Amino acid sequence: MLSIAALQAVVTATPFDGEPSNAELNAIENEMPLILADVELLDAVIKTLDRPVTKLDERRIRRARHRVVAARRDLTNRAAVQSGGAA
Repeated sequence: MLSIAALQAVVTATPFDGEPSNAELNAIENEMPLILADVELLDAVIKTLDRPVTKLDERRIRRARHRVVAARRDLTNRAAVQSGGAA
């Protein structure tokens, strides 16, 4: 029978602490306006699942969609400027 003791040190040489790296945290922070806009859109849509959609609901969803598009545009423009490309 083969022993795996010698291989175990290679497998556990770099333990994963479960925490995000600083680069991952910075990426999340940069994307936070888009994340919040997506959550707002999702909330607006969820409110209409169990009842008829009113004019106010339509406006709320439309405005939330516009915020998502604007946040995506801003994020894309920021990424293009940071990488040196033209927006």
